[in-house]
Amino acid sequence: MNDVLSRKFIFFAGKGGSGKTTCAAAFSLCLAQSQQPTLVVSTDPAHSLSDIFGTKIGSKETKIIDNLWGIEIDPEREAKRYTETIKEKMRNVVSSVIVDEIKRQIDIAYLSPGAEESAIFDKFIELMEKIDRPYEKIVFDTAPTGHTLRLLTLPEILGAWIERLIKKREQAMSLMRMASADRESETRARSDPVIQTLEQRKAKFEMARRYLVDRKSASFIFVLNAEKLSISETERALSLLRKHAISVDGIIVNRIIPSRDDEFLRKRKAVQDKCLEEIRAKFKGLILGYIPLLESDIQSTEDLQKVSGMFTNLFA
Repeated sequence: MNDVLSRKFIFFAGKGGSGKTTCAAAFSLCLAQSQQPTLVVSTDPAHSLSDIFGTKIGSKETKIIDNLWGIEIDPEREAKRYTETIKEKMRNVVSSVIVDEIKRQIDIAYLSPGAEESAIFDKFIELMEKIDRPYEKIVFDTAPTGHTLRLLTLPEILGAWIERLIKKREQAMSLMRMASADRESETRARSDPVIQTLEQRKAKFEMARRYLVDRKSASFIFVLNAEKLSISETERALSLLRKHAISVDGIIVNRIIPSRDDEFLRKRKAVQDKCLEEIRAKFKGLILGYIPLLESDIQSTEDLQKVSGMFTNLFA
């Protein structure tokens, strides 16, 4: 399992506040310092990459250090861009009589549940297509577990939905061909731009799905704290991902309390030690890494070196 470093896509996931952004940043630094051009991507609405690296990153690919670039995906911005793209495509494939009504429906859909996830996933695919051109590795700092699970299962769900749309459209175009009184209408029905667009989207979802389930291409690492709630949430997440044929390679346990004489810390450590035993039992067979509780916050590339070395040893 120590071939995680050879994967093209590495996803860090976990409960909010578990330290997954720190781990994703440290791991990407580890890759960059081994001379592998790397992009670290934040899909978490509460972006922290800029704070950790001590440099402004934002919604465009930004160079952080040699061999390392970062981007913080803005869900609202991507959703707006996504809906504008759909409007533009619809203008070319629907009658001018109904184009305004379709635009209105798209604007309503922009506010619907799941719109941002779909838009983020489009950006997600766009970035995945950049692998090997110019990046050798892409590290994803994902949103808290629930958002991430919805995002990772989208290719399968939307792929099936698009398949049904294509069939419905093909049925409609078949009826149009039968009803066509002239050759031009029949030709237009056979080269339907709506079906072409749906087929293109289906191909992109299939590409993303292939990457996500291929253990030679993608690696998933969960970050958790040695606490009951964090363990339970991680266990549920792993179970759901397995149902979608997505495998998890490793678990990083963050904020391990050091041994001290202080009575409060001794009691907290005793509770944490029991949780660590549970983690070892429940996640047996996965790579297990441990990060100690640090004395100060991580706010720069230099601070990240404290954690980055751990990944070099863990996945070497």
